[in-house]
Amino acid sequence: MSKKEKRGLSAAELSNFCGQVALILEAGLPLYDGMETLAGADRDSANADAYASASRIVTGTGSLYDALKEDDRWPKYLVEMVGVGERSGQLDTVMRGLEEYYAREDRIRSSVSSAITYPIVLGVMLVLIVLILLWRVLPVFRRVLSSMGVGMSESGSTMMRLGAAVGWIVLALVAVVVIAVIAVVVLMRTKHKEKVTGLLRKAFPMLHRVNKKLSASRVASVLAMMLRSGFPTGEALEMTAAVLNDREAASKVEGIIKGLDDGKTLADAITDVQLFTDLHNRMVKMGSATGQEDQVLSKLAGLYEEQAEEDITQLISIIEPSLVALLSIVIGAVLLSVMLPMAGILSSL
Repeated sequence: MSKKEKRGLSAAELSNFCGQVALILEAGLPLYDGMETLAGADRDSANADAYASASRIVTGTGSLYDALKEDDRWPKYLVEMVGVGERSGQLDTVMRGLEEYYAREDRIRSSVSSAITYPIVLGVMLVLIVLILLWRVLPVFRRVLSSMGVGMSESGSTMMRLGAAVGWIVLALVAVVVIAVIAVVVLMRTKHKEKVTGLLRKAFPMLHRVNKKLSASRVASVLAMMLRSGFPTGEALEMTAAVLNDREAASKVEGIIKGLDDGKTLADAITDVQLFTDLHNRMVKMGSATGQEDQVLSKLAGLYEEQAEEDITQLISIIEPSLVALLSIVIGAVLLSVMLPMAGILSSL
């Protein structure tokens, strides 16, 4: 398999890997022995060669960091944190923290994926049902009316044309929306991701609020992990900014770094960039005063993740019934445009 063909591991797979390595270390097993067992247990998985390669290098060098940095399927953040764990002698603690971090990333991505998938599926259903009504059902009714040998009133003809027109208009609008959503999903995987994200934030304020909470969760999670692993605050912030994919979140971390350079405390620098709410900024100050910054940040990471998931669920709860209601209205309008003229004709016979 060439380098370009290698598939990066998902957040769920990374969480599972980190948890297994942590379990090996906590059980007191030699790392090379545990990695060999792990590679053997996953020999039938899609990532079998990644595990086997890591196991070979660990057996030869004794370093998990050296093993992971040789394969670009392992994310930079994971690799660097493994290096920190090995240097500090706290690899088991770091791997447990990474397990939690990637489990959180998996939950966030699943929530976002659900928020995108359900509206697309309902939109496609709406397009197909209305298309069948307009393309197949309406012509059948017209042929039935024609075969009855009776004429249709002007109001009946107008109603049927209006129903068909409404159906085609809604069909076109929904099709455009579905195509636009699919295009956004595709563009988010390209170099235009930042531009698309910026446009979405401006167009949909609720999405901006969700993204802001996700950014706060990720920054708090990564920074808590760094501080817990014994990193100096400045170095922890620099690495946090380097591993974040969200440009807005990374820029806020850079703002925190600048605040520290200006002589401010970490809590004051975080307050200045407005990463958290006022209440949570006070929590960070209390954590800083008691030497528990990492614990407070870890708690805030979970809190903002929960809030983001709630907002996503609320967004889905608005979109789903709205699409169902639209589907019902359009189908009802199209059917009534056919049934009412036919009922008028039948009553005149």
